[in-house]
Amino acid sequence: MAKTLNVGMIGYNFMGKAHSNAWRQVDRFFNTKARPVLKTICGRNEEKVAAAADKLGWQGFVSDWRKVVNDPSIDIIDITTPNDTHAEIAIAAAKAGKAILCEKPLGMNPKECKQMVDAVKKAGVVNMVCHNYRRIPAIALAKKMIMNGELGERIFHFRARYAQDWIVDPNFPLVWRLQKEIAGSGTHGDIDAHIIDLGRYLVGDIVEVSALMETFIKERPLLNDAGGGLAGAKASARKGKVTVDDAVTWIGRFKNGAIANLEATRFALGRKNHITLEINGSQGSLFFDFEDMNRLKFFNDKDPAHAKGFRDIIVTNSAHPYAGAWWPEGHIIGYEHTFINTFADFIDAVVAGKSVQPTFEDGMNNDLVLAAVEKSANTRKWVKIPTS
Repeated sequence: MAKTLNVGMIGYNFMGKAHSNAWRQVDRFFNTKARPVLKTICGRNEEKVAAAADKLGWQGFVSDWRKVVNDPSIDIIDITTPNDTHAEIAIAAAKAGKAILCEKPLGMNPKECKQMVDAVKKAGVVNMVCHNYRRIPAIALAKKMIMNGELGERIFHFRARYAQDWIVDPNFPLVWRLQKEIAGSGTHGDIDAHIIDLGRYLVGDIVEVSALMETFIKERPLLNDAGGGLAGAKASARKGKVTVDDAVTWIGRFKNGAIANLEATRFALGRKNHITLEINGSQGSLFFDFEDMNRLKFFNDKDPAHAKGFRDIIVTNSAHPYAGAWWPEGHIIGYEHTFINTFADFIDAVVAGKSVQPTFEDGMNNDLVLAAVEKSANTRKWVKIPTS
């Protein structure tokens, strides 16, 4: 009989659904070293978490996360809760000897992240931050190509944009993602964190930044009832202050000399989850668009003059990272598969007893960049990234 790992998940909304699907599907497509068991799901609202357990396929549910963390039958703690709860849950899980998978951003600030890193190191537990975009096959292929020198010996530019539009309406209510005491930051920590992580993954450490941040709508209607998530949010006539950023743009420099140019916004009408990346090297360039996530565009300066131009690599065959676990060549995958790819690596890491990137330390290093960008925007000065 295959080894099993009992999973306890804290949280059940958007990320809870994505994670639940990944836990259910992962060993059906990947030859993982263990089979995950959806043991217990946790949420503060007992009625809603009970419904989520039934719908998402969990064996049981509780309304106190401590019961999950302290359950001796649980092997893995999966944290999908709002950002202000990550540290307390993760530190307790580490002390309980659990492997931990945590949604991004890792913590509310670098100090909190350091406490989380110290906790998992002291306990010696496997840990990972769920930056699922690293495991898009096209992104993983881009990493491989860069490491193989296919863009040349030097990388000159990393340009990235992450754009959404879901809070453009001034009548959209003051949900938790718009409150600094819960979210830590707004667009910056929510989606800029993803492209910061991709920049560090693909190009390397960032050493200095210069930034601009803006909050376009300063007040929003207060919530009467969150209604089980953003889609069900209801607004009141009273208003509250928005305490996070709506958009951020910044430039910076990588340790290897490459220049960074990143933008994240939730005010780009028509953009729902738009991520684009371009990397320019001394002998080639790569371009990626998440809305066409199975395609990677590659320019090779070594091509003969009559054939030069960006060409398409359709990243769907067994020679490509993760793609071989899925469908026949040319049959595309989607957003949900990025989580399944991630969880396959995490499960094998738990069995091996060795963490796989991005670890909590990667999450802390991402947070150091997040904090430096915010400091730069507030001071209107260049800010160097401290070493962890």
